Order: sequence, then structure tokens, then C-alpha cells
Amino acid sequence: MTQPAPLMPHATASWLVDYTALTFEQVAEFCGLHILEVQAMADDLASSKYTGRDPVRSGELTMGEIEKGQLDSTYSLKMHKAPVTVSRTKGPRYTPVSKRQDKPDGIAWILRSHPEISDAQIGKLIGTTRNTIAAIRDRSHWNISNIQAKDPVTLGLCSQRELDAIVARAAKKAGLVDEAGDDERLGSDREALIVELRAERDAATKVASEVAQEAEAQAWLEAKRAAEAAGEG
Repeated sequence: MTQPAPLMPHATASWLVDYTALTFEQVAEFCGLHILEVQAMADDLASSKYTGRDPVRSGELTMGEIEKGQLDSTYSLKMHKAPVTVSRTKGPRYTPVSKRQDKPDGIAWILRSHPEISDAQIGKLIGTTRNTIAAIRDRSHWNISNIQAKDPVTLGLCSQRELDAIVARAAKKAGLVDEAGDDERLGSDREALIVELRAERDAATKVASEVAQEAEAQAWLEAKRAAEAAGEG
């Protein structure tokens, strides 16, 4: 049975990349992420988006386990204490209230990036209805002007393993997998991921710069008004 991923896989992976000598493969396997995501963190393309979470402090790993992994690059890390989760056997997938507003963005990303995935699979993965998916697809959704396609894994709506599994099944059913069993699109995955992460980083940098400039202009304006008021007094 596959062991559960850490409670905060991306944050945990960021910490392991920064503070241990574990390989990308070991970190990706333990955190349930794609190796390219981990490599992007190491290349400083994505780590700025995550605050590292110490798995030793949370009790999910021990230093002894990390040391075993550092001494043997083929060693698979064993979780010391699995995160507490709520078991659900019926009904739609539960999504925390803070994440529900992100669902349309995740759905839009899947529709754009993986059109081979069925509505039923999207509904199960994201925890949404076919009506919502259809509305986003035909752009009749009430909030369509504000919906931006974003990776549901990055949004925390599902794990990379869950997404990969559904993509693989859908690709096989749609005939997108060659005889060797390899997805024909995997060759460009690394380049596409790096380009997307760089674009997100550049956009974040631009927004931060604009905010800083606006704050500086506001401060200058307030200082000018204060000086003028002092002169009049």
C-alpha cells in the first residue's frame, strides 16, 4: 500500500530541498510530487512560492530516516507518523472552504491542458459538478471573466499523484499513449513546466514591483502634503 503524502507536500519538499542532501527522486517520492516540480524548486523557479515546512518537527519524518536517505540515494523514505486526515466514503470530494473559490481556476486548467479527461473524472478529482464544468467549458459561467487557468496541484485541490493517475488513464483511453506505454507529450513536460513557472515568477515580481512603486508614490504624495500643510501653518 502506498504511504500517504505529507500534509503540506510542496512546503515539505521545499524544506527537504533546502536543508537536506536527499535526491530529487527521494523528495518527489516521499512528497507525492512530480520530479520536475522538485527540480524547479531546486532551480529557484518555484520555491519562493512556498514556505518550507519541517517534516521532522511535524513528526512525519525523523532525522535518522533522513540520514538513511542521504547515505543511500536508492532508499525510499518511510513516513514516521502519517498526517491526520478525515475519512470520507460517500459524497463528493471535500474541499476546504478556503480553497473552494479556486475550483473554477483548477477546472479551467484541466480543460485547457488535458481535454482528454472526462467531466466525470474532473468532478471526482476536483469535487465539482458537471454543470459547473460545462459552464466553464462553454464560457457561460457567472464569473468567467475572473477565472484564470491554474494547476490544481499548485492550488492544493488535489495531489500530483491523483492528477497523474487520471491523466494516464484518460490518455490511454484516448489513444495518446504509444505502444511502449509512454505519453507522447512527456518529452515537452519539463520545458512547459519551466516556462510556466518562470512566467508565474515574472508575473509575481511585476506585481510586487508595481505595489512597491505605488506605495513609494503614495508616501511621496503624503510627505508633500505634510510639507505644504506645515508651510501654510
